Amino acid sequence: MDGVAPCSIGSGVGTFLGGLQEALRSRKHVPTSVREKEIPKTTGKVRRLGIPTAADRVVQASLKLVMEPIFEADFKPCSYGFRPNRRAQDAIAEIHYLATPTRKYEWVFEADITACFDEINHSALMERVRRRIGDKRILGLVKAFLTAGIMSEGGLYRDTITGTPQGGILSPLLAHIALSVLDEHFTDKWEALGPEWARVKRRRSGTPVMRLIRYADDFVVMVGGTRADAETLWGELATVLATMGLCLSTEKTRVCHIDEGFDFLGWHIECQPWHGRPGKRAIYTYPSKKALRSVMEKVRRLTRRNKHRTLADLLRAVNRTLQGWCEYFRHGVSARTFSYLDHFTWWRIYGWLRKRHDGLNRGTLVRRFFPNWEIRDGRVELFRPEQVPINRYRYRGARIPTPWASQAA
Repeated sequence: MDGVAPCSIGSGVGTFLGGLQEALRSRKHVPTSVREKEIPKTTGKVRRLGIPTAADRVVQASLKLVMEPIFEADFKPCSYGFRPNRRAQDAIAEIHYLATPTRKYEWVFEADITACFDEINHSALMERVRRRIGDKRILGLVKAFLTAGIMSEGGLYRDTITGTPQGGILSPLLAHIALSVLDEHFTDKWEALGPEWARVKRRRSGTPVMRLIRYADDFVVMVGGTRADAETLWGELATVLATMGLCLSTEKTRVCHIDEGFDFLGWHIECQPWHGRPGKRAIYTYPSKKALRSVMEKVRRLTRRNKHRTLADLLRAVNRTLQGWCEYFRHGVSARTFSYLDHFTWWRIYGWLRKRHDGLNRGTLVRRFFPNWEIRDGRVELFRPEQVPINRYRYRGARIPTPWASQAA
């Protein structure tokens, strides 16, 4: 939008930051419209990102440094996405902990919010921000970023009446502030049940208990009760979300039993007979079929003919994809999935080499490129998913520390 790329600032960073600092002190800094970039989704739809200018990114990062410690003091432990020291594995570990047969949170309200980042009501969001921040300069900048507008890829400008553009540094924090209405609602319901002994007594008498697990705008509600108790959440959540201008997606929101299984954050979570323990059941977390298809498609694209100039280039690209994917899923029941992915990748690269060397017979190809049936080119060797160790990620609950709490201690 401003013609300035962050990498082009270089040695002029001092002048750049000095001018920006002066503009902020004199309150002359006006956020520029974000540049829209459409990213295709697997569903066929597109995700619209809003890319701020280099100067606006610096200002947003500064605002985040000021605002995040203030709001982290209020955020509840049930939310995990884009928060310090928290990750998706913590959310999956809590679901695993609650869904175990001993705790019997058997019903799952799997929810999806329609266009969450695009539909957040500005007035409701700013009201929540004002509860914790009184500095008018900060409030003015936050409001200015929300209403900066969007310049589409076709060069058309449109106002941002609602929402906070994805792609901005400040947007995840603002979305957390808006969606904390959900965290507070379920925390209040949990605390209203009283101490642990009272909750146990009420649950035995038929009172349902519910726990929210949220990762950014993706969340599930684990219900200890009946299907009817879980179905009541349709109207309840619709009322809570309406206060922020949001609504549930009727196509993607559903109620299911833990025995059916459900997908969340790339994982498939399901209760099955315990392997090796006849008569007992346990919770298993696998990489979902959708996640496996996604990484296989990436490998398939990378191993197309003439995609890479040398085998070493191909192996580097494939290794980056496989290492990141396996690192994320190594905390579940993933050994068989890793073995399948390893087999698929090996044969895709074998096929790539066959096409590149049509004149070589199979024996010569194996001797040259597959020593001991390993694929390597000089020092670059194919990463093998089947060799990744599997480690269970332990549930940390409310014991996850924040950087600011540790500094205070």
